[in-house]
Amino acid sequence: MKFTRFSVNTEVYTGVIENNVIKEVEGDIFESWEFTGKEFSPSDVTLLAPLEPNQIIGIGANFVTKVEEIPDTLPEIPVFFFKPTSSVIGPEDEIVIPAAINEVKFESELAIIIGRDAKNVAEEDVLDYVFGYTVGNDVTAPQYFREDGHWTIGKSFDTFTPLGPVIETELDPFNVRVEARLNDVEKQNSATELMIVPIGKMISYLSNVMTLKKGDVILTGSPVGAELVGAGDSIECEIKEIGVLRNTFVSAKQNVKTI
Repeated sequence: MKFTRFSVNTEVYTGVIENNVIKEVEGDIFESWEFTGKEFSPSDVTLLAPLEPNQIIGIGANFVTKVEEIPDTLPEIPVFFFKPTSSVIGPEDEIVIPAAINEVKFESELAIIIGRDAKNVAEEDVLDYVFGYTVGNDVTAPQYFREDGHWTIGKSFDTFTPLGPVIETELDPFNVRVEARLNDVEKQNSATELMIVPIGKMISYLSNVMTLKKGDVILTGSPVGAELVGAGDSIECEIKEIGVLRNTFVSAKQNVKTI
């Protein structure tokens, strides 16, 4: 099932896409919802980020180029980071490059949506706590990274977390490919089996550190091939079973202040 958020004449709706028609739903999509009977044509709506996240957690440097490169011993403490919910945008929205720099980096990723509270979850049980999946773009300004490994600022600017186009609830996350095309040229295309820290270990580890809540988004890492981009570039992040997340990079207005 494909859940979506969309707007029509400034009104925001939640819906399910079926047979190229968006059927409005009401209620809590994580717990109890129902169809209203109202339907929309995709051509008449503006797609938004498919949810308003509770929190966003990312993992860094989590892909290799081939299975043989996956280390025998996984990191004792994986590199996780938080991104602010204010950084979320939807399909076709503009990614704003901070005024102090000329380039940022795209990072196409599989994003996991947690569906219910998860604490101390065993690896084999993690999918019981997953509501669905979407495509994420973990936009990064590497110039704001610190030598001591401090990533927060470089990940946190407004517009730096595009999500969409839908939440797909029926997906095998272990058997999909994460792709990206920059100006129609393929840059990333890797199977999720190339993750260093696999999805089961990732969610289990996090649940042993913190209670994961419904609406939490976990960005599972970006394949090899991400590049620096500038204003005017167009990026398409895709997982075929979910859809294409398309955005364009623009320069910040000169009166916008950054740190």
